[in-house]
Amino acid sequence: MSGITYDYMQEYLRSLIPESSGKYLELEKFAEENMVPIVQKETAKFLEFIVSMKKPLRILELGTAIGYSAILMYEASKTNPKITTIERDKNMIELAEKNFEKYGLTEQVEIKEGECLEVLESLNEAYDLIFMDAGKGHYNHFLPHCLRLLAEDGIIVADNVLFRGMVATDELVKKRKITIVKRMREYLDIVSKDKNLITSVIPMGDGIAVTKRR
Repeated sequence: MSGITYDYMQEYLRSLIPESSGKYLELEKFAEENMVPIVQKETAKFLEFIVSMKKPLRILELGTAIGYSAILMYEASKTNPKITTIERDKNMIELAEKNFEKYGLTEQVEIKEGECLEVLESLNEAYDLIFMDAGKGHYNHFLPHCLRLLAEDGIIVADNVLFRGMVATDELVKKRKITIVKRMREYLDIVSKDKNLITSVIPMGDGIAVTKRR
């Protein structure tokens, strides 16, 4: 069991998702072979669904990796959006840049190198959608900046919020992950109890939280 759902549920839900092809299959294989974390299949499909509904013109992503999610969001939007994505790992940046160039997205995707918090502090644009997928132990620190940068009717999609089920129950918590779990619980507590926000937490993938202003 993954800690989020029973294995039989996960296997069934994944069986409903069509097999990847083309660029996505290529990127997924690379990520698996090189142990690069990218969004899980269910999360990718959910992200595609949300972006296709929202049709954002400006997207902010925290955590670029090899560029998989940015490419997915760009194609799902159908709006030729401008994407700003933040990454601190130089090797990942190099790989992502090659992928963006390969798939003709160099002009549409801007990678900002650095620690997420520092880069967030320097941004002033308004974003229609913010995808949070970096620094799981710092979501609560990223949130004030994300809300500042979020367009009035914007959406924040945060991945990994249940963190292998540890956030939901102490029985699964590993000692070396206590800080991450504590901070993620703080994040979910903030976005769930703030009367100015509405948040839905979905037990899919590694847990997804979707937040918008009321």
